[in-house]
Amino acid sequence: MTPTSPMRSVDDHLADILLTVRALAPLEVDLEQALGTTLAEEVTSPVPLPPFDNSAMDGYAVRAEDVRQVPVTLPVLGDIAAGDDGRLAVGPGTVTRIMTGAPMPEGADAVVPVEWTDGGTAQVTIDRQAPPGNAIRRAGEDVRAGEVVLPVGTLIGPAQLGILAGVGRRRVLVRPRPRVVVISTGAELAEPGTPLAPGQIWESNSYTLVAAVREAGGEGYRAGVVADDARLFLDQLDAQLLRADVVITSGGVSMGAYEPVKEALGPLGTVRFDRVAMQPGMPQGFGVVGEDQIPIFALPGNPVSSFVSFMLFVRPALRKMRGLPAGPAPTVRAVTVSPLRSPQGRRSYLRAVLATDGSVTPVRGQGSHQLAALAAANALIVLPEDVTELPEGATVEVIPL
Repeated sequence: MTPTSPMRSVDDHLADILLTVRALAPLEVDLEQALGTTLAEEVTSPVPLPPFDNSAMDGYAVRAEDVRQVPVTLPVLGDIAAGDDGRLAVGPGTVTRIMTGAPMPEGADAVVPVEWTDGGTAQVTIDRQAPPGNAIRRAGEDVRAGEVVLPVGTLIGPAQLGILAGVGRRRVLVRPRPRVVVISTGAELAEPGTPLAPGQIWESNSYTLVAAVREAGGEGYRAGVVADDARLFLDQLDAQLLRADVVITSGGVSMGAYEPVKEALGPLGTVRFDRVAMQPGMPQGFGVVGEDQIPIFALPGNPVSSFVSFMLFVRPALRKMRGLPAGPAPTVRAVTVSPLRSPQGRRSYLRAVLATDGSVTPVRGQGSHQLAALAAANALIVLPEDVTELPEGATVEVIPL
């Protein structure tokens, strides 16, 4: 790749990535490990939910015809708690106390909430009528036996875990969260918490990218910093492939000297390095490595460039690997409160603050090294390749972060 090579479009680069990555193979996991995974089987209920008629409130199980004339005082035959077998029956002119979730006794067709009574235990005075079916949860009103409760491709969150347990599942077939290893390169990088030597900066990219992986539904792991040495980089990469479904590197992909990622991966012939028509983030690498053809994203080293590259390219790939719909980052429309500029021929992603009123304001500091400005932003303004400037008040496409 030479500096005069033509640039690829953002869309072409993403299309190649999505053609290469594959959804992870399904595996069966316990419910405790299912959060954030994607369902790989259709789940049905073996029984109706609820399985039996039960009380929706604490109160008294009655025959509705016995409480048509109120107030009325009736004898209490006994108590029915949640978990009881429901063998107690209600005859004419009698009631039972009943707790929320307890099975309805034979003969009763309504529940009188305790608030409508004097709360008696041997006998109870009821002050309000209860029509048939009052405060009763009917068997099967939530789910019928055999009904599909979760289709294939469902992202499993807390509510989905609840229904899986609710239909009696202990294990479930899912596409797992991708395991993503992040390797940072650069002789100038020092671990946060250590003193800085002359010419050094604290390494931040791996922390940003691992957090972005986890936020995108993956399992992120830092593999530490590798100096500008292609052999050391390959050694670290080989060591990490055993636990990786995806590898992300940052740095070492530009056009100058001391670019260890490019130097190490270029000769393999399975990783392509391109200039992509975008700002920030022009140098990009993508391909596969190792016997298992593990996807690898070689992102630029500037902090903003690597983060924007992740949002545009890695995040959609992780969605596909999770078995979810994948494509370009979704956008919303907003009105810019200041003029905007962009270089001809490149798609710009300006860091900005998107307000609830539909306005968007670029942050001060659009350099690809300006991490503090990125931390202040919650959106990216997208300016197309053929747009070099827009006036205040123009409508723009915005990627919420």
